[in-house]
Amino acid sequence: MSQHPVRLPGKVRAVTEPAVIPAGFLFFSGRAGIKKNGENDIGIIVSEVPCVTAGVFTRNLATAAPVLLSRENLRLAKRHRAIICNSGCANAAMGKAGMKDAELMAECVAHALFCKPEEVLVASTGVIGEKLLVDKITNAVASIFKKPDSSHAGFARAIMTTDAGPKTARACVNIGGKKVKLLGVAKGAGMIHPNMATMLAFIVTDAAVGKPLLKKILSEAVEMSFNRITVDGDTSTNDSVFLMANGSAGNSPVRSGTADYKKLSGAVSEICASLAEQIVADGEGAARVAEIRVEKAKNPAEALAVAKTVAGSLLVKTALHGGDPNWGRIIASAGRSGVKLDIDKVELYFGKYCAFRNGAPVGKESVLAREMRKKKVLMRLILHRGKAEASYLFCDIGRKYIAINADYRS
Repeated sequence: MSQHPVRLPGKVRAVTEPAVIPAGFLFFSGRAGIKKNGENDIGIIVSEVPCVTAGVFTRNLATAAPVLLSRENLRLAKRHRAIICNSGCANAAMGKAGMKDAELMAECVAHALFCKPEEVLVASTGVIGEKLLVDKITNAVASIFKKPDSSHAGFARAIMTTDAGPKTARACVNIGGKKVKLLGVAKGAGMIHPNMATMLAFIVTDAAVGKPLLKKILSEAVEMSFNRITVDGDTSTNDSVFLMANGSAGNSPVRSGTADYKKLSGAVSEICASLAEQIVADGEGAARVAEIRVEKAKNPAEALAVAKTVAGSLLVKTALHGGDPNWGRIIASAGRSGVKLDIDKVELYFGKYCAFRNGAPVGKESVLAREMRKKKVLMRLILHRGKAEASYLFCDIGRKYIAINADYRS
């Protein structure tokens, strides 16, 4: 495999925004004509030098072709050069033709960058079961690389579908005396529910770190962020999270168990947590975000089971939409979580105000309603069974969610 830097066509380079984008990474965006609204629908990330990449993907068995191809390319190539993402069409449930189209996306970028197709990763988002107009994408790639005004902000907008706005997060840490930057970009507003990441996210860093350690860092960050959110209970066919590291910061390779490892791992986790919360806040038609925090559970699995059940309840979500402190729906959800609770010992709080204790309601309705109408609501369930805890983020569901999804293809 070639170890030479990527050579982009001509002398044109994307605006690298040095204060934001990690060294050695370039972002591009453009229009292929996949989206019906005429907006940009292609985003490309390029590393000027070969980089190590980790990925985490959907567990939905109706897996889209871009996910299958990217999994394979992560296995085939030790290092990678680029990721191409299209919006407007998921390229899912299209059989062998879908896989061929995903391969053509990788090949056209590889041709432009003078690298091998397996060094290019692919992501798609949009309508399931529609033919990808891949010829439009391959024709657009060359012109996209020639645009000097592309940026990570343009990329963030190009990958959007029903998103109300772009989602980005960044961090900077000192590793081995070197300034290391991280930048994350994500899309997602509907079809958000574990398992895995339930959207698309792309994180790049100029840190030097080996692939096994990079995979560990990403897996841990995803588990505590993208795997702890829900909008509507649906896990997508295309969910992918990528983490690319090209070593351009010049630090000595990060090693497991060191202070540098904790810094890098912490920064990746912070970015994932920020992007995850932005996705929930942008839940299709959402007006509020809620955190259900389960405390004093017997073990972490028990705490997570209760939190996930409450967060996924449509009755709880609709109460949240109305700003209704309907504590009975939360208690009922906890009771059907599969955890052997003693409801008489459970306490429920909205913020700092108790709503339920000793098997009966407490607190003033008007005070609880004020907490429930905040933009971000904290719900605390105290089980009194042990010392473990877990949290989950979710949003309300209202009339706008139905309108968006009822008319999605029309």
